Amino acid sequence: MNANQIVELIAALLILFASIMSVISAFGIIRMPDVYTRSHAATKSSTLAVLLALTGAFVYLIASTNYVSVRLLLGIVFVFLTAPVAGHLITRAAYRSGVPLSEQSGDDALYEQIFDEKGKKRIEQ
Repeated sequence: MNANQIVELIAALLILFASIMSVISAFGIIRMPDVYTRSHAATKSSTLAVLLALTGAFVYLIASTNYVSVRLLLGIVFVFLTAPVAGHLITRAAYRSGVPLSEQSGDDALYEQIFDEKGKKRIEQ
């Protein structure tokens, strides 16, 4: 086995791990009880799956064609920066609009920060 074949094998393993993470993400979205835990499953494992797939494609292109794809690098950076932020904002909007937590959830530590004693939203500064 020469060096190119080893690098191509590494790229194939990265893409295989990406597909496994994608399946885990799908199971997490289906099995989780509320929007908050579903969003966590969707953003964390899906982001990792996309990053692994793009990294595998990037490594494969370098090994097979000696071509550095700036588009793949930008895709990796873009997904790494935007997917967790989008997931956070979606769950924040769900919480502030009153979507209830699952009964299996523990303590709601954010409630006292956003709502007053009467259950009304505090005025944001």
